Amino acid sequence: MSNSKVDIAYYSDILCVWAYVAQVRLEELKAKFQEQVEITPYHVTLFGDTYQRIAIGWKDRGGYQGFSDHILEVAEGFPHVEINPQVWKTCQPATSGEAHLFLKAIDLVEKNSGTKYSYSTHALVKKIEWDLRLAFFRDARDIAQMDVLFDISEQHSIPRKEIQHFLDNGQAMAKFCSEMSMKNSYKLDGSPTYLFNNKRQKLYGNVGYKILEANVSELLYNHDHQQASWC
Repeated sequence: MSNSKVDIAYYSDILCVWAYVAQVRLEELKAKFQEQVEITPYHVTLFGDTYQRIAIGWKDRGGYQGFSDHILEVAEGFPHVEINPQVWKTCQPATSGEAHLFLKAIDLVEKNSGTKYSYSTHALVKKIEWDLRLAFFRDARDIAQMDVLFDISEQHSIPRKEIQHFLDNGQAMAKFCSEMSMKNSYKLDGSPTYLFNNKRQKLYGNVGYKILEANVSELLYNHDHQQASWC
């Protein structure tokens, strides 16, 4: 007999290539465990200032050009993802923060809409989050631009005014700031990071699917909730 559900808090930066790569693992995890696993998306803004992170941080390794080459090299090992060669060369979003703030507004729209947009928790946020990743990595669109963000949300028939309401009244910013504070509270080292077991277990980085599956299985079938997982 198993526990009823495992909750996974999933932290990522929308501009992180490793989170882009990891999406297929999340989908496989959900497909295998279905209602026994709940994945809640959060966003940790590591690419808050991409000029500082890439142009300055990668100055000795070619700046934006060098970082772009690095991203393309990473993608060679993961044929399930597409990377546009213009990513970080000509398409250089100033920040991931704008997209994260926008997703907080989407989250609030979803929560306040009942079943208007989706029938499962965070379903709409997850769809638009993935569309934003595709827009940047596959299509080389600048997702720091508000017009691009609204163009993507309108593809899901979400009225601009509903999103703008939560951007204007400060609630989206409040959620954004709350999630930013989690970086220090949970010592989030990077993207993606998975927190299990009431946030007592942490996996970080390019974690293989079998490791994720093993952790979920251990938590589901470990009868003594107080024992540490063997995974």
